[in-house]
Amino acid sequence: MLVNGLLLLGGGLFASTLIQKKRLQAKEYKQFIQNLPNPNIRKDELSICPGTPSTASQTALQETDIADVEDWIDRHFALSSVAMAATLVGIWVPPFSILSIITLAYLTIPIAVRSYQGLVHQHRLKIDVINLVTLPLLIGSGYLPVAAFGYWLYYCGLKIMAKAKNSSQEQLSQVFQECISTVWVEKNGVEIEINIEDLQLNDIVVVQGGETIPVDGTIVKGYASIDQHTMTGEAQPAEKEAGETVFAFTLILTGKIWIKVEKAGNETVAAQLQALLNDTTNYAASVELRVEKISDHLAFPSLVLGAVALPVAGYTSALVVLDSALIDHLNITGNLNVLSHLSSAIQQRILIKDGRALERLKSIDTIVFDKTGTLTEEIPHIGKIYANHSFSQKEVLVYAATAEYKQKHPIAKAILQAVKEQQFSLPEIDDTQYEIGYGIKVTLDGQTIRVGSRRFMTLESIPVTDDIETLQDESRQQGYSLVYVAVDQQLAGVIELHPTIRPEAKDIIKQLKTRGLSLSIISGDHEKPTRALAQELGIEHYFAETMPQDKASIVSQLQQEGKSVCFVGDGINDTIALKQADVSISLNSASTIATDTAQIVLMDDSLQQFPKLFELSEGLERNFKKSLMWDVIPNAICIGGAFFFHLGVYGALGIYSIGLAGGIINGILPAIRPNKKLPNRD
Repeated sequence: MLVNGLLLLGGGLFASTLIQKKRLQAKEYKQFIQNLPNPNIRKDELSICPGTPSTASQTALQETDIADVEDWIDRHFALSSVAMAATLVGIWVPPFSILSIITLAYLTIPIAVRSYQGLVHQHRLKIDVINLVTLPLLIGSGYLPVAAFGYWLYYCGLKIMAKAKNSSQEQLSQVFQECISTVWVEKNGVEIEINIEDLQLNDIVVVQGGETIPVDGTIVKGYASIDQHTMTGEAQPAEKEAGETVFAFTLILTGKIWIKVEKAGNETVAAQLQALLNDTTNYAASVELRVEKISDHLAFPSLVLGAVALPVAGYTSALVVLDSALIDHLNITGNLNVLSHLSSAIQQRILIKDGRALERLKSIDTIVFDKTGTLTEEIPHIGKIYANHSFSQKEVLVYAATAEYKQKHPIAKAILQAVKEQQFSLPEIDDTQYEIGYGIKVTLDGQTIRVGSRRFMTLESIPVTDDIETLQDESRQQGYSLVYVAVDQQLAGVIELHPTIRPEAKDIIKQLKTRGLSLSIISGDHEKPTRALAQELGIEHYFAETMPQDKASIVSQLQQEGKSVCFVGDGINDTIALKQADVSISLNSASTIATDTAQIVLMDDSLQQFPKLFELSEGLERNFKKSLMWDVIPNAICIGGAFFFHLGVYGALGIYSIGLAGGIINGILPAIRPNKKLPNRD
């Protein structure tokens, strides 16, 4: 026993020498180890996940590359495997046992650091303390194989947890740089293409239909219809002309504009939203991992039981009791359970980037939907067609479709879809007779067809009647948009476009309401269309004309009222609210930053999968309880056996291994049978 103790001390000195050779300061090492993704650490203590920015208290990791941390974990897991192999060989070749003890001593350092951090900084007795006490005692008592197995399980759990925390999302800092690389600017009357990094304030950027606006600025010339719902939440395209402000990462549907650069790069509103997002790591309520709660709660009772076992049942029984307190195999089986459910979700076209979100779903009582793009589809649908003069509704629709047939924006798609449904044929026009400016102008059989907005009609000197003016005002209040169609100098008619509710939305809302969930709509759109949509879907609460920065405030207010909130959004303007919510969900067609920020992405781009999330969450809970039983029952048998039947260390290891095998099988079952129907909540 004395020899083993000396060897353990020598191993510790050897480990310290290795650390010095790496020139790693002790304080930095402590901070590094404290923040590793170990099986017993909370989300708010972790800052190495892709897309998860570091907090001020984690400055030691701000410049630590994710790959470096993964290398650290892989290296220590490899060392624990080496120690395990050396221990087995040492049974026949004793010198290998010395190598094993030295390696295990080195592997004890992170456990010691976390134990110290828990006691001193968190004022909490963590399960690491039990590891720190028990494993060296096992070595000193001659139970080297048991100790080596314990270390291997410890670092195996660490590795599995690291894998669980690394999601498929990209680093947020890369989102915007990937969107636009070059821009066109006008200099001395000539349009030239430059790299976006070379843009200067007051440069004149030229953008036209189908292109994304790369800067924040003011229009100095031109006119355009702009889809800016990802930024403002407005369902209708915004018509902009000289003197009006535009935002980066909004899309020009038709027209051409010259923009004076006021903000570019990191100064744009979109980039500021990203910067704000980078500062909101702790917006979501910090929830301790289930394994950590159970582990830490067992720490003190385990020490007490071990102390009682020493005089009552002897030294070996005390070791068995302390060793039985270790729930490292729950760290493995519990996280294997999570990974299996994530795998099952992927097979059902649901990408869950944070396993904790799946766990939190069981406590969600409030769901907040962003309106545009989430409850409604991108492509609107035609409502009424108003014909003027001697024109028919069919002629108005066919003229509009003839002009729009080359366009790919949502309004054109809606018009062309209506023509297809009614099986109308379209006349052919020559490309040379096709002009795109502030609207669309084509020549057909000697007639000039113009299709566009109210402003386009004014610019083209097309008279608009008072009835149509009134209709325009009413449509704006209702959340509809109007497409004007003119033939020569006469207004042939207007086409009313309505937002299209997702076909599955009503059924999904009913299913969610049967679960007793409170539902709300939040929108940057006008009050009247938002209220109408809420009433049509049977949703009780709504928030209209909401600015992007206010969406997160609404979610926060609900949380302060004691609600557990799930937010479903799709735009740049939703990112802060997504980060604020307890659970965040986006659709696959959402803006890049929304899908990067959301914890869950519905890959089929449909709400149809929404109820499956709750089923997966309930399945995770049931399976976790089974994993817990596979851990608690064998450990209880070991403790009872130690007190009453003098169960030895190797006998306890056998029982422990049976529990581990059962837990592993239970953990992988969800991945093996992912399509099994899970029952609804009672």
